[in-house]
Amino acid sequence: MSMPLHRLRFLVVDDSTHAVNLVKAMLRGFGASRLDDAQTIAAAKAQMRAAPSDIVILDYMLGAEEGVDFARWLRTAPESPAPYTPIILLTGHADRSRIMAARDAGVNEFCVKPITPADLLKRIAWVIDKSRPFVRSETYFGPDRRRHDDPKYTGLERRSDRRAKP
Repeated sequence: MSMPLHRLRFLVVDDSTHAVNLVKAMLRGFGASRLDDAQTIAAAKAQMRAAPSDIVILDYMLGAEEGVDFARWLRTAPESPAPYTPIILLTGHADRSRIMAARDAGVNEFCVKPITPADLLKRIAWVIDKSRPFVRSETYFGPDRRRHDDPKYTGLERRSDRRAKP
């Protein structure tokens, strides 16, 4: 990994104290020390406003709320303090509709529960070392949803140069 994790601030957003403690223990094991947490979307927004994190690790279900609502706010709200912050989504339900909803909200990477330290570290390394460029269109802002550019693709949704500038 190109960046030592002790330099980064992480925000872990999960309504389960046990899950928060587990993820924070993994992060500490990787060398991270600047760890914040929140159990609701409102608390996560307040934490990001007070001290924006470098990486957000976000659970899909936060009680009655969905983590994708926080992801959408972070990416597109005019008052968002850090719309380019990488988001790693944790989910126990990896069905296609949830993955697509999270992708469309601007989530960078996914980790299916139960997560392992190796899975989490791999996703962190991806958002640091292999981050995809951000794109902006009329209906989306976030990391490029396509993992690679297929020069042979000629369909209606052919990618044009819509890369967003930080």
